[in-house]
Amino acid sequence: MIGGLMNRMQGPIRALCVFLTLGLATAEAQQLGVPQTGVLTISGERLFSGSAYGQRVFREIEAESTILAQENERIVSALSKEEKDLTEQRAELTPEEFRPLAEAFDDKVQSHRESQRAKLEVLARRSEEARVIFIEMAQPVLIELMRETGASMIIERSSVFLSSDASDITDAAIARIDAVIGDGLALEEGREE
Repeated sequence: MIGGLMNRMQGPIRALCVFLTLGLATAEAQQLGVPQTGVLTISGERLFSGSAYGQRVFREIEAESTILAQENERIVSALSKEEKDLTEQRAELTPEEFRPLAEAFDDKVQSHRESQRAKLEVLARRSEEARVIFIEMAQPVLIELMRETGASMIIERSSVFLSSDASDITDAAIARIDAVIGDGLALEEGREE
């Protein structure tokens, strides 16, 4: 009789143990500020731009863009002066004398334009490369968040048709990534050595 009672109680006891385990995991996840769900969402753009790493990269690129813009203004000013001088010389020169000067000036303008465009492309590539490095450094933190929540995947929030805000871990991920990698400068310098 006692054996039969124990057999009948095993199912409810096992269920209670599973319930308590899930309850503790859910409480732990809530305490950490992350949802307990199988699928998490994240805003990749906000993850990067809201992190200390992303903000540092934006500041650096903005500073370099400002320097490039100032350099471009100086070049345009110098070329404008040179063009004005060339225009004044045109009245005094024959077409045969003027043509090589005009062609040389056009080549110079084209060269400066291509040089400035190349510098802008370098800045754009730097931004993309920084994003790739950031995701590489952030991946262990994101994997840990998945493990803690019992999630099987993290999906880009902009690709989701409809979801609860509770599945979004962007803020929790930013806080953890900032705690682990900060602005990433020291880690990047370590990668270059």
